[in-house]
Amino acid sequence: MLLDSASLYFRAFFGVPDTVRAPDGTPVNAVRGLLDTISRLVRTRQPERLVACWDMDWRPAFRVAAVPSYKAHRVAADGGEEVPPALSAQVPLIREVLQAAGLVIAGSPGFEADDVIGTLAARSADPVDVVTGDRDLFQLVDDARGIRVIYTVRGLLNVDVIDEAAVSAKYDIPGRAYADFAALRGDPSDGLPGVPGVGDKTAAVLIRTFGSIEGITTALDAGHGGFPRGGREKLEKARGYLDIAMSVVRVADDAPLPPVDGRWGLGSSLGRFLSVVTQT
Repeated sequence: MLLDSASLYFRAFFGVPDTVRAPDGTPVNAVRGLLDTISRLVRTRQPERLVACWDMDWRPAFRVAAVPSYKAHRVAADGGEEVPPALSAQVPLIREVLQAAGLVIAGSPGFEADDVIGTLAARSADPVDVVTGDRDLFQLVDDARGIRVIYTVRGLLNVDVIDEAAVSAKYDIPGRAYADFAALRGDPSDGLPGVPGVGDKTAAVLIRTFGSIEGITTALDAGHGGFPRGGREKLEKARGYLDIAMSVVRVADDAPLPPVDGRWGLGSSLGRFLSVVTQT
């Protein structure tokens, strides 16, 4: 089980009342909410290994170089990520508590947690559950390898299990084609522009017809037909974007990480810790 840590503690912060505080008045709602979430996941899904994946760089230079607008709207005045002060104060505590509980934290300088998750999933010979509220990671689902997403979009208590069939049902595309689909339609929450004039429906038609962005650009170059009305012109105007979009959208599967087992310290210590936390 691979945890998208930032996604989960952001959701915990906004999902648990800020009246949850330490005796000295310090807000601990994100800490408590995250620990309760991990506790439920471990109890209900009983993973053999558990890794908290961490953003060592929330806006990697290689993505910004390709698409300068990438997450630009989230940049704070000091150049860091804009995070509510009450949450920012809890992040070091979250990391400290997870380490004290014996949970492995994995990160790689210059890479996002998504890339750490993609790399560890690629390395795994066993089935993988990716826990996140970020649909970008739908691109990792792979029925043949047992990789699925435990999606927290409905909150920390109610999750959706996303496999290839769920991706197909939701977006009307092949289950392994989410990254290409997302690059076409864009994502304002990440500052990813997409192709102007191409929304979900047109993006889905293009993916079903051509299979991928590479298939689309090959068809454009060859003068093939099959494009929706007006689609060819829109895509040709966005050709520069199409040529670099996947370098931004696709999560890395080769981030430089040391071997990560996920078993270190897990088990009784984490169980005891979470048991105490959830009872207080």
